Amino acid sequence: MKPKRAVIIGGGLGGLAVALRLASCGWSVTVCEQGETFGGKMNLWVERGFRFDTGPSLITMPWVFADLFNVAGAATEDHLEFVPVYPISEYIYPDGARFVYSASLPEWLETIRNLDARDVDGFLRFLNLGARLYEVSKETFLRRSPLDWPRMTDGKVLRRLPLRYGWGNYHKTVAAHFRSPHLRQLYDRYPTYVGSSPYHSPATLAVIPFIEFAFGGWYVKGGLYRIVETLVELAKKRGVELRLNSRVEKIVINGKKVRGVYESDNGLIEADVVVMNGDASLVPSMISPKGPISPKSPISPKSPILLHQERSMSGFVMLFGIKREMPELRHHTIYFSADYEREFSELFGERVFPNDPTVYVNAPSRADRSLIPGEGETLFIMANAPANDYDDWDEAQICEARRRVFARLRENGFPEIENDIVVSDVWTPKRIGSRYMAPGGAIYGRHSHGWKNAFLRPPNKDRNYGGLYYVGGSSHPGGGTPIVLLSAQITSELIERYERD
Repeated sequence: MKPKRAVIIGGGLGGLAVALRLASCGWSVTVCEQGETFGGKMNLWVERGFRFDTGPSLITMPWVFADLFNVAGAATEDHLEFVPVYPISEYIYPDGARFVYSASLPEWLETIRNLDARDVDGFLRFLNLGARLYEVSKETFLRRSPLDWPRMTDGKVLRRLPLRYGWGNYHKTVAAHFRSPHLRQLYDRYPTYVGSSPYHSPATLAVIPFIEFAFGGWYVKGGLYRIVETLVELAKKRGVELRLNSRVEKIVINGKKVRGVYESDNGLIEADVVVMNGDASLVPSMISPKGPISPKSPISPKSPILLHQERSMSGFVMLFGIKREMPELRHHTIYFSADYEREFSELFGERVFPNDPTVYVNAPSRADRSLIPGEGETLFIMANAPANDYDDWDEAQICEARRRVFARLRENGFPEIENDIVVSDVWTPKRIGSRYMAPGGAIYGRHSHGWKNAFLRPPNKDRNYGGLYYVGGSSHPGGGTPIVLLSAQITSELIERYERD
């Protein structure tokens, strides 16, 4: 019997994972990636011997990766070296306070005692809250499509959701557990992992700091892009057709069932199943009924489906190759702004780049000297930015954003590097939006403000068209490298359930 065919739009982490899972089940799979490299937002920049991850810099839940490799008939330890990040991060505040954050319970409790001894109990209660949320999430939100939730154990799992503190406002829940302003600001940062504000997100996101603390933060030797490179190798061995510079213009529909996709260079690619691994909000503009299709109709990242006020944050990123070593830097450091609430008001209310941004500095070369050509460092410096279509991000705007970032870094004691920069690159929201077809550069699609946006993201299976599916950070269950792999697992299982016959 001729195998069924699936076409995946986008070769990001989720698309590659679905391709591997379907190929392992006997499907004929084609991945169409519009860019020059696979990986989507988990990508790579190499210049003069300096190697940079341009996207994620830390992963959690490494067993999720191991499970995907097992499906592909491989073992992670044969291809990748997962290294625990210790400490996970250093936090530096405008008032001069600074401390390291580790997943070692004795060490972290001692740090809390030095900040405010009363917060030891608060942290343990907050950790317990996260654990309870995780126990519910791992059986429902992280493992199943919302289509399955009502049927799961007659709702018994969902009834275990902790309502007190677990269902209200995230920031208020943090404030109820911590007295120290430094700890409040630290834990308020976690909704930014999904591009959202702590002041508008549901308290259920307390599961994020629990996962990081309970399971630790991990790095892959050689850079996180090694994950993508390995998945590409495994996909090729499984017979997946991988196409670069392959732009899908339309999703072709026959009645209420997908027929395939229209690729700009090669025309119609017929398929039984189409999986969208791009921003889910673009799909309505890509739907085309059966009939003549014009290749002169490019899809725009400006989508009326995802309004500005619905978008997750974007980022302003600077990559620097430095010619001298900087042993004073940790692998991960957060330089906090002086007014966190004001910063998020600017990001989501005024939709402007913050006057005083919190800055994240990732120096992976401190732990992995294979990333540099001899001496030096690789620096990934990022500040959150709004995802607007109307921001030009011209040279003047880039220079001003850079000035504000370095003003915060200098105030918090970051060393001068201007005279030591060998190579540099800048990623603006506009560049992110153009490269990854993300409206305004929104990294995670919709933000997670309110329980509907947090839990009712675009589903893995389209409600209107048969054979149309979704995977990735903009769809269920959301963003983050392990969560995207769980999205791929959910999507693949749905395809096997509904499309096998």
